Amino acid sequence: MAIPSDNLKTNYLQMKNTLISPEIVKNSIDKLRISDLGRASIREIVAVVNLIEEESNEKFIRMEMGVPGLPPAQVGTEAEIEALKAGVASDYPLIDGIKPLKKEASRFVKLFMDVDVNPAGCIPTTGSMQGTYAAFLVASNADKTKDTLLFIDPGFPVQKQQMNVMGHKFASFDVFEHRGAKLRDKLESILSKGNIHSIVYSNPNNPCWICLTEEELQIIGEMANKYDVIIMEDLAYFGMDFRKDLYTPGRPPYQPTVAKYTDRYVMFISSSKIFSYAGQRGAVMIISDALWNREYPNLKERFNSPTFGHTIVLQVLYALSSGVTHSVQYALAAMFKAANDGTFNFIEDVKEYGRKARIMKDLFRKYGFYIVYEKDGDEPIADGFYFTIAYPGMTGGELLGNLLHFGISAITLTNTGSEKEGLRACVSHVSRSQFGNLEERLKQFQANFPNS
Repeated sequence: MAIPSDNLKTNYLQMKNTLISPEIVKNSIDKLRISDLGRASIREIVAVVNLIEEESNEKFIRMEMGVPGLPPAQVGTEAEIEALKAGVASDYPLIDGIKPLKKEASRFVKLFMDVDVNPAGCIPTTGSMQGTYAAFLVASNADKTKDTLLFIDPGFPVQKQQMNVMGHKFASFDVFEHRGAKLRDKLESILSKGNIHSIVYSNPNNPCWICLTEEELQIIGEMANKYDVIIMEDLAYFGMDFRKDLYTPGRPPYQPTVAKYTDRYVMFISSSKIFSYAGQRGAVMIISDALWNREYPNLKERFNSPTFGHTIVLQVLYALSSGVTHSVQYALAAMFKAANDGTFNFIEDVKEYGRKARIMKDLFRKYGFYIVYEKDGDEPIADGFYFTIAYPGMTGGELLGNLLHFGISAITLTNTGSEKEGLRACVSHVSRSQFGNLEERLKQFQANFPNS
């Protein structure tokens, strides 16, 4: 099944017994002028599905957006309400964060990662998106001899968009064929060129839910030390490797991190998924003590601000937003404190994602699909917020286009930097009440494509 727009009508009209008519699917894609579904952005897929739902009156199994599907943490909501009642809305927030938040963020990193970091380097940001933008910008200007950021893919597509908006260079590679000890050779071949200033990855991973092993994190840390590279660790799904109990504050096992192997790191911890607090755009950027205080001559020249930490906060974040919403900072402080004190088991709350993923993966396998990224080393990946699927004989774009006719949406792996064909499926907005519909639609799909 080909996806380019001029082929849609001919090929899709050959399908029989689809939930949604090929004409509606084609017209919706054409209306948004999407020529290749395989390269359509997440927001474009959202818009297409919205149009199809409106025209067809059929509710989709929506797996394209990585948004939380659980109620927000009550401790955060209550703290924010109390802060607003106390009148904080009339005061500008501190750019580098209120003291209770900085203290609790530092405690959180110690208790759940066994990493020591000074509260000074714990900086609130308007979601991790603002944190990565600021860090990418400063790192890209730190050393005149290093002009490229390296993504370990698959990854979050918008982070590359951030680099494009800034006009800075980046490179990437798909980690699929470079797991374990092979990662060292791959990184060596890239870093030895001398142009990489930073490495970025998510762990657990968006989109494929792989988790880097301790061996792989050690390799990354050692390469950072050898080539003086900053490591940026996106921990949007902190503690959500449900194969381990990562909850008990101050006791192992801890959230794995490269911070055990290098002091050249920035970590991003978001409230969006772990606290289901996405709407308030609260996160913290954790900068190592060594990097916080490190002087870069080019930062002095570019920003008149010699240290990495000073440039992040008083130059870039000040220019971007003048600080995170005051009441949100109190909410973050309260949620971190409750987790640190052991009164709020945030990991137990989000385990529902893993339970749903297990059921959904089994359904896709039952009707001929397979999991693309399926192992961390010799161990099957965890069940969690995302999983990856493919269907024999179809590219990711073809599979997405065909599934739209059966009321199922996702995004292609192509958009995430993957070299594999397939789709990323997010479980958060699929309710258990839809599992029956999902199975019926997958059965109908397989009947249309029995030989694929």
